[in-house]
Amino acid sequence: MKGQLNWFKGGLLLGASFLLAVAFVKPIGVSTQFVIADGIVWNLFSDTVVQKDAAIKSGYTSSNAYLNKSGGSYAKNVANPFNYSFVFVIAMVAGAFLSSRLGGPRPTALDRSAPEVWRQRFGNNFALRNLTVFFAGVVVLIGARLAGGCTSGHMMSGMMQTSLSGYLFALGAFAAAVPVAIMVYKRN
Repeated sequence: MKGQLNWFKGGLLLGASFLLAVAFVKPIGVSTQFVIADGIVWNLFSDTVVQKDAAIKSGYTSSNAYLNKSGGSYAKNVANPFNYSFVFVIAMVAGAFLSSRLGGPRPTALDRSAPEVWRQRFGNNFALRNLTVFFAGVVVLIGARLAGGCTSGHMMSGMMQTSLSGYLFALGAFAAAVPVAIMVYKRN
C-alpha cells in the first residue's frame, strides 16, 4: 500500500503517543471498550444490568459479574460512557477516517479486498478473507478478555511501564503468533 509511514517512523510516533498518554492521562487500552460498548447496548434493553448503588465506591453495580468487576467500574463506564478510554476508541475510528480524507494511505482495490501477502497464499476470495478475519478477531477478543487486556494495554502500555505482565504477555503473544503465521502462510 502506498502512502504509509515506514515502520521506524510509525514506531517512533506510536511510542511517543503511548508515552504522552501514560505521562498525562493513563495507559492506553482498547479491548475493554468493546465490553463497555456491549454493556451500553445491553443496558438499552435491560433496566437491571446496571444499577446505581451508593454503597459501592464507583456508585454503580451490575447483575453481570464481568461488568461488576473492579468495584463496579465497568458498570459505571456503561452508565457514563463518555470518558477518556471510550472517547479514545471513537477518536481512533475518526482519525482513520480523517487520514483517509486528508491524503493518508490509498490502498488499491486489491489491497482493500485483502493484503498482498494474503492474496499470494489464498487468492482473492473476499468471503474467505472476511470470515477468517472475523473469526480471528473473535479469538483475539476472547483472549484479551481472559488476559484482562489486549496488545495495547498489556504489551505496549504494560511494557512501557516495565510491568512484568506486559513482558509475559508479549512473550506469549509472539510465541503463539510466529508459529501460527509460519503455518498459515507456509513460509520458512
